[in-house]
Amino acid sequence: MAEEVVLYDTTLRDGTQQAGISLSVGDKIRIARRLVEFGIPLVEGGWPGSNPKDMAFFERAPAAVDPARLAVFGATRRAGADVERDPQVAALLKPGVPTVTVVGKASAFQATRVLGTDREENLRMIADTVAHLRARGRTVVFDAEHFFDGYAEDPGYAQECLRVAARAGARWLVLCDTNGGSLPSAVARATARALEAVREVAPAAGLGIHTHNDSGLAVANSLAAVEAGARLVQGTVNGYGERCGNADLCQLLPTLQLKMGFLAVPEESLAGLVHLARFVAEVTNLPLSDSHPYVGVNAFTHKGGLHASGMARDRRAYEHIPPERVGAQRRVLASELAGQASLSAALGHLGLGRASLARLLSQIKEREHLGYRYEDAEASLELLALDQEGAPSPFAVAHYRVVVDGPGRRAEATAEVRVGEGLAHAAAFGNGPVAALDAALRKALAGFFPHLARIHLVDYRVRVIDGTEGASARVRVWAESTDGVARWRTVGVSTDVVAASLEALVDAFRYGLARVAEVEGAEPASG
Repeated sequence: MAEEVVLYDTTLRDGTQQAGISLSVGDKIRIARRLVEFGIPLVEGGWPGSNPKDMAFFERAPAAVDPARLAVFGATRRAGADVERDPQVAALLKPGVPTVTVVGKASAFQATRVLGTDREENLRMIADTVAHLRARGRTVVFDAEHFFDGYAEDPGYAQECLRVAARAGARWLVLCDTNGGSLPSAVARATARALEAVREVAPAAGLGIHTHNDSGLAVANSLAAVEAGARLVQGTVNGYGERCGNADLCQLLPTLQLKMGFLAVPEESLAGLVHLARFVAEVTNLPLSDSHPYVGVNAFTHKGGLHASGMARDRRAYEHIPPERVGAQRRVLASELAGQASLSAALGHLGLGRASLARLLSQIKEREHLGYRYEDAEASLELLALDQEGAPSPFAVAHYRVVVDGPGRRAEATAEVRVGEGLAHAAAFGNGPVAALDAALRKALAGFFPHLARIHLVDYRVRVIDGTEGASARVRVWAESTDGVARWRTVGVSTDVVAASLEALVDAFRYGLARVAEVEGAEPASG
């Protein structure tokens, strides 16, 4: 049976210290509930002694989230204070949460220069606080702040901080790389020595690890500590946290479970990892990087022709795990770097032959030289293939014109479209040239394709392809559209941003109408 590693999430406390993150109490409860449902054993809710928001969280959270899965965070008593009368320590008991995490200095330098106390008083602060909480029935997690820096300066004192906490009854001693500057080899050595020191006084106590990413090594350092004996791992979803962030649970969890053989969450939960990462990204309003390991949309995306060819033979050729294990999807992109294997994988449902694929590949390379990019415009790619095969288009734009009436004024567009033998003309206003053109096209086509009303633009981006050309440079317009069920992406290129936008819009409408026709067998109305 696989050995267990306990995951301890600190997104709601340490993660919120990242610049740009500000969560309401409701947001924190939503994330806590999702983490618990996913299978995270311990979710740190915040520091009630530091701010009203975290106090409010612990007042409301136990009714919405299993209190046994929550942890409250705070610090050891103040230097020279009586632990029985320390209001910050009292605040840790008020929520009634069974797990309490207390942070204390595990570095002589930090104790004397930052806290302004002496080495012995720092040890008493740790012992008094842990013993006080244990006497009141709490399970105590001791975060040994600056442990690795402290160990490098004075190994004996750093280890004594752990022994003191263990003797006082701490269940977990968490080794913190607070400044994020340690190397995996140093973390492994210090963790092994710490485990020996703790077992001398408290064989039942376990070690944990808490790392920051200032050197880009938070995940590597956490894994090194686990290999050396740590069995509780602290981290945040998507690696959120102060400065460069904390260890990323979305990288740690699948690595621990799929590559190192530990049990961290139920297997069925692991398949929901991508959804968890995206949910938390949505609530925090921070976009998830496309290249994020395991959970980014590019994590299992293949673009190069050699890669796609290898994947066609055996999917293990260029994938370190099957993407479905974490709930991800495999994508094969078409681009100037692609070969016929890439196109066949991306457009296999069209049944294109080798000759057609070869012609299409040549056309893609020519068009990408002009500035098109099809790797993230799959709808335009499919339409390009269909056009090459002579598939009829449901409509064509015969003429259009856009007029903008001065700065900050609304735009007017006219569009003339041809559908079969029919011809329609419409004019419309918009709060910009693209919006006006979109409205005019819809108005002209509405009589032929009433189901066009289902299709909406949800994202629109413009990029200058060659900035050295100034105002005459070509631009690439990328658009994402939806019919309420699926989403698709299109691209247009021109030296005129309106013309490029029209190309992307027309492709979006054509693809969306093809979807409706495929599902419902819809034909254009007589107009």
